[in-house]
This record gives sequence, structure tokens and C-alpha cells, in this order.
Amino acid sequence: MKLNSVYPRLLAFGLMLGLSLSIQAALPEFTEIVENSKNSVVNISTTTKAPKANSQQSSPMPNFPEGSQLGELFEKFFKHGEGGAPRRDAQSLGSGFIISDDGFILTNHHVVAGADEVIVRLANRDEYIARIVGSDEASDVAVLKVDATNLEVLKFGDSDELKVGEWVLAIGSPFGFDHSVTAGIVSAKGRSLPSDNYVPFIQTDVAINPGNSGGPLFNLDGEVIGINSQIYSRTGGFMGLSFAIPIELALNVANQIKETGQVSRGWLGVLIQEVTGELAESFGMSNPHGALVAKVLDSSPAAKAGLLVGDVIVAFNGKEVIRSSNLPPLVGRSTVGENASVTIIRNKKERQVKVMIDELPTAEAQATYSPKVEDIPQKSSALGMSVEELSASAKKQLKIPAGVRVIEIGQSGAAEDAGIQTGDVITMIDNKAVSSLSDFDGITGYLKKGKSVALLVQRASGPVFLAIRPEGS
Repeated sequence: MKLNSVYPRLLAFGLMLGLSLSIQAALPEFTEIVENSKNSVVNISTTTKAPKANSQQSSPMPNFPEGSQLGELFEKFFKHGEGGAPRRDAQSLGSGFIISDDGFILTNHHVVAGADEVIVRLANRDEYIARIVGSDEASDVAVLKVDATNLEVLKFGDSDELKVGEWVLAIGSPFGFDHSVTAGIVSAKGRSLPSDNYVPFIQTDVAINPGNSGGPLFNLDGEVIGINSQIYSRTGGFMGLSFAIPIELALNVANQIKETGQVSRGWLGVLIQEVTGELAESFGMSNPHGALVAKVLDSSPAAKAGLLVGDVIVAFNGKEVIRSSNLPPLVGRSTVGENASVTIIRNKKERQVKVMIDELPTAEAQATYSPKVEDIPQKSSALGMSVEELSASAKKQLKIPAGVRVIEIGQSGAAEDAGIQTGDVITMIDNKAVSSLSDFDGITGYLKKGKSVALLVQRASGPVFLAIRPEGS
């Protein structure tokens, strides 16, 4: 073989070997994390006792001849209930981890909710009957206690320091397989799910399945930065979307449960919505961001501080509000009874407002109404719609001080493009209150053609801002 033909092959092999070693060196190493944490991650099994048969003492089972088929049928009914199906205790599995050496354990609310018995099993197969110290459905966090000492505790990290794309590791008991380890990356931060307004979830692509709930999510330093809580799936199994509760929020809830037995959250008292591109333009914002205030609840902290409908909250206590979903977790974690600094945009100018945070009520006031169409002769038309004056009784029924009601939408035009519906009550246009038909005519008369303005309407579901663009160029 000629030397000049060997050298290129050796060079290619060397390059491939170097590339392979480089890739191998770049991959994360998880073995140390797993080894150091195995004694702190626990398996949780729960039992919920089936309800007892509703037997009536006044109607005992009749006596039938021995071997009677009718007697066997009645026996099945009395033992098992109607249908003859035996009542079985419900059992479920989950995960958790030790947060103190004297036996406090963190897991999900939904893992232990309604359980009559909770069994905690350690990696060394030791089992304990756990007591539910407290549980918070809103954050999906629960605290358990077992009678044990000198337990190994995990280290806690800072989820705020996580970066999208960073490697993370989960340990749990999917489908009952103890101490299963899966890894992936952080897909997104601060995710808001429809049923969880007060949790800014960490989204990952770590394989999470039933039984993983309540287990820890680690960073590469071996620190817990979240509790694996939910998956998004159409099949019930893993599909690449997993959500974890930030550890700071979970520990805050756990400490409140341990100290007071309950969880309190801050309350601002506003209904908010997303800022769209067209609404941002109408508010003089360079790009859409923040939480748009669609309603200020009476006697709420926001009302007392002077926040107004149409304000855009862009920061809360120094934390930037990029999307409207960022605001509830920030408010919820704030300290009740202390002042919070709220940065808003009002009339296209930024300003600071101090708000004394109150505790979230158990049942927040909801503005509801049932529109009642009345034949009122006063009408006006503009922006591709017709509106009518509201009577005093209608204002009282709708629980709004003033406004005009939309009675007709053109087949094409600004109103239809904006998504305005028949029955909507317009209460504000371009940050100006609409109290009457004359207000409506006056405001719509000076609007610039082709430039978006914000329009506030009241619906059965609540107030909502829409962006409307008067026809023209």
C-alpha cells in the first residue's frame, strides 16, 4: 500500500476520533447526581377506602331456602351493592423527596388528595406511614411527615437562574418503577397553564409519566430546582411536554403549611388580559408586553391605590411583566400587608404606583350580568356598528356606571374586524369614558383613519379590550 494513500485515511480517522471524544466530553454526566440523591427521593403510595354499602338496618336480608338462586342474588347485593360489583379501595402511586432530616417530605397535592393512608418508601426499602401536614391545591404542593430522624436531605437551587436549553434531570417512580432517572432540557420558563394561575411552571422535555408526580427536578449541580407536577398529553403518557413547580414557590408554600397550616397569597384585585400588537399600538407602546387592566374590583388594593381600567402593568416589585400570565404568580408570592411597587403605562407614559397588598379572598368578586335587550329609540352609528343608549335600569342590571350597547354590526367594517359582537356594551374608547351617545359620537368623530385605538367592552364573561382600526389609510 502506498504511503500517500494511508495518510489521508489516518487523518480522517484521527479527525473522527477527535470529534467523537469532543462530543463525549460535551455530554453531561448524571451518575454523581443520582448517587448523591438516591436516599432522599421517596416512593409514595396512597390508599383511598371505597365507600361502604348503604345498607338499611331496618331492612335486613330476607331468609331464603339453602341453595336458593334468589338468596345468592340478594347476598351479592347486600355485600357489594347494586350491580354485584365488589367495592375496591382506590390506590395510586407518586413520588416525593425529603426536605428536612426529621422527616418532612415534599410532594404534589394531587398525589395525596383524598387519601386515607399514605405510605412512604425509601431507597433502602424502609417504609413509613406518613401524616399529611397540609396540602395546597392552588400550587399543587403537599407536605408529609414521617416519624424518622437523620434522613438525608437534598440541596436546593435557584430556578430563576435556570436557562432555556439547560440540562435537567428527574428522579421518580413512573408506573411504580422506583427511582427511575430521566433527563432532558429546559424548554421554557414561566409557563402559565389554564388551571394554575399562581404557578410559573418550568417546561421541560424530560420524560415524565404517571408516578413521577412529586419527584424532584435537578440541575447539573445536583440541586433541586423544581417539583415534577404535570404533563401535557393526548394519550396519558409522555409526549415531550412536562411541567415542574419552581422550588422557591414550593418551599414558600411548604413553610407556610408547617408554620400556620394554611397558605395565604397576595391579592391586587384586577382582571387582566394580554396586550396584542394592535392594542400596544393604541397605547403608544413600541412592542406588546405587560398585563392590561380590564377591570378594577371595588374596594380592592388596586382601587385604593388608584389603578385604572386601561393601565398596562409592565413591572411588579422590579420584576418585568412580559405577558399577562406573569403577573398572578408575582402578586401571589408578595407579602400581605406590605407595599408593592407597580410600574404602569397610562396615557402613553410610564409611572410608578404603590399598592398595599391584601390577602387573596376565598371567593373573588366576579362581575357578571345578563344583558337585557330594551327598545330604546336613541341610536347612533359609527365604526361599522350601531349603538343605543342604556337606560338607568340597564346600567343597574349590568353593574356598570355607563356605556352604550351595540345593537347591529355591519357585514364588513372596523367593528367586525375588531371582533365586536352584538350585545357588547362599550364603556371606553381610546382611554376615554363612553357615558352616552354624545360621548360615542364625539370620540369616534376625531379618531384618525387607519390607526388602532383600544376599545373596552363589557360581556357576560367580563370586560375585554379590543383594538379597532377606523377605516381609511
